[in-house]
Amino acid sequence: MKQLFFLAPGDLAWDDVEAPVLEGPGEAIVKPLAVARCDLDAAIVGGEAPFRGRALHFLRNHLPERVGQKGLFKNAPFRGPYPLGHECVAEVLAVGSDVTSFAKGDRVVVPFQISCGACERCKRGLTASCTGVPPRSMYGFGALGGMRWGGMLCDAVRVPFAEAMLVAAPKGVPNALLASTGDNVVDGYRTVAEPLAKTPRAPVLVVGGLATSVGLYAVACARALGASEVVYHDVNRDRLELAEKLGAKVVEGPYRTQRGGYPITVDASATPAGLAAAMLSTEPGGTCTSVGIYYDERTPVPLRGAYGIGLTFVTGRVQARTELPHVLALLADQRLDITAATTLVARWDDAAEAMKHRGAKVVVSRD
Repeated sequence: MKQLFFLAPGDLAWDDVEAPVLEGPGEAIVKPLAVARCDLDAAIVGGEAPFRGRALHFLRNHLPERVGQKGLFKNAPFRGPYPLGHECVAEVLAVGSDVTSFAKGDRVVVPFQISCGACERCKRGLTASCTGVPPRSMYGFGALGGMRWGGMLCDAVRVPFAEAMLVAAPKGVPNALLASTGDNVVDGYRTVAEPLAKTPRAPVLVVGGLATSVGLYAVACARALGASEVVYHDVNRDRLELAEKLGAKVVEGPYRTQRGGYPITVDASATPAGLAAAMLSTEPGGTCTSVGIYYDERTPVPLRGAYGIGLTFVTGRVQARTELPHVLALLADQRLDITAATTLVARWDDAAEAMKHRGAKVVVSRD
């Protein structure tokens, strides 16, 4: 079968690989129908990912003679080649004998994290930290997520715990809207869902940035869940325009504390300035959730200001499988509209070029 591989920043290619087969009675084989590019994929493909990507981007522009040097970046987390893609809606091709909830032909959403559903952590909803598989087991992240799981830009994917992982796709919702729900949409949802349940109709501030689509999905989810106001603060005009289409009031300019404070704030900037703006814009007793990945261990955090405010700060990976049914229910009820966040829907065969598109959310589809 054909599989799309990340080779190096800006360099993607299809290759022939063996099709997966069922390896146990609790497994399923699915065919991806639409695959979305996540925010981290965009950074990796664009040469802006941490360590290897950023270093290669610098080398290609300043020291091109060192590109390809043996041993360079051997410990980097995103070294190619590896199979790309981890957000998808799919069709079930085959199931093992123990799988009773799904059958051939069913349309399903596959969360990007591998989780057994039976361990103590999974039962507590901590599906990102399942103890039934090696830590950080994920599709589409190469060695970082475990090469054994492969990627989703291919003709068939093996799902090891089908009953626990797969979620039925809601009828009537197009594949292009479902494609990103297994990662970035649920990541945006979790930043506002629990805080809004505790403080209904509270205003929400989203500080946008490098976690591009997650911040935009946080806007859409806050609107769907009844926030009285959603303010989106960013330095990027394109992202601001998308946030406005999704129903936010926008603030353009350098990251800064928003006066008055918000009960719910979201940091999707992945920058120290954006993090500080989100935390210090939180009102006393409020919740600030950061979805940006900070690879610098020395990232400054405004603890003195946060201490003076008195807030709850949340960071960490999304529990994708736990949150997924809630997001799909909002889409099925037409309460959640994320259409504007998708900036390109491309043909499946054009995936290698489409993944390099500079927009917020790219989807490649067989439709």
